[in-house]
Amino acid sequence: MSKSIPEVTLNDGTTIPAIGFGTYALNGNVGSNAIKSAIDIGYRLIDTAYNYENEGTVGEAIRRSSIPREQLRITSKLPGRYHEYDKAVTTIQESLYRANLDYYDLYLIHWPNPKQDHYVEAWQALIEAKKWGLIRSIGVCNFLPEHIERLERETGVKPSINQIELHPAFNQEYQHKWHVEQNIKTESWSPLSRASDVLRNDQLAHIAEKHNKTISQVILRWHYQLGAVPIPKSASPERQLENISIFDFSLDEKDMKEIASLSRPDGRINDQDPAIYEEF
Repeated sequence: MSKSIPEVTLNDGTTIPAIGFGTYALNGNVGSNAIKSAIDIGYRLIDTAYNYENEGTVGEAIRRSSIPREQLRITSKLPGRYHEYDKAVTTIQESLYRANLDYYDLYLIHWPNPKQDHYVEAWQALIEAKKWGLIRSIGVCNFLPEHIERLERETGVKPSINQIELHPAFNQEYQHKWHVEQNIKTESWSPLSRASDVLRNDQLAHIAEKHNKTISQVILRWHYQLGAVPIPKSASPERQLENISIFDFSLDEKDMKEIASLSRPDGRINDQDPAIYEEF
């Protein structure tokens, strides 16, 4: 299965699969089994975070899996409370110890927390950790263009990825277009939206029926055709397989426009606007 997943190239020359696996709220033995199942099914890009408190769970799933570490792309994220440079360096090391890994393929700043105004020094810590070989690629989450422009202006280094909330109810058209212009890869968190409304949407149901696919598969294919990398999460092996099986059909232009029409200005799941929202 994994052989059929296309790879995308980041602006630093590294590659990642075109779809990944989210692990939020997958913890302990049950979580580790769910993540191992995803790896066995074919996922190679696994997304965790310091604040999910499951980096160890991800590490255990990797050890239980028969897939060699070098074939996997593991992502973690720096929490807001550790943005100061020295704390960030220590936290990156702690992230690796928790997962029992020698390096992360991707490490991201989880939120910019602009009122605290430490995200530039956090970025400097990621730049250094990459030089030391602790991280292969560095990026951000939930950063607005103004935050990313400042990172590049003050450090000379542009993120490889910005992981943002992106789903049919909130398609981030402007931000995604800006990423494309800047050669920054968009990664989509909550790609199916946490609300079940979208999975009951008549327009999406019609498109799914037309292609003999599920609504989830249609939405994930939409992300892929946009050029975004979705990271859906499921503990169910059946759903994991369903979510990864999106590379044997295509949406036409009409389908894409119809899905785009579902976006709303107030479509964020929890109203987390990175300009003001903070997470520690």
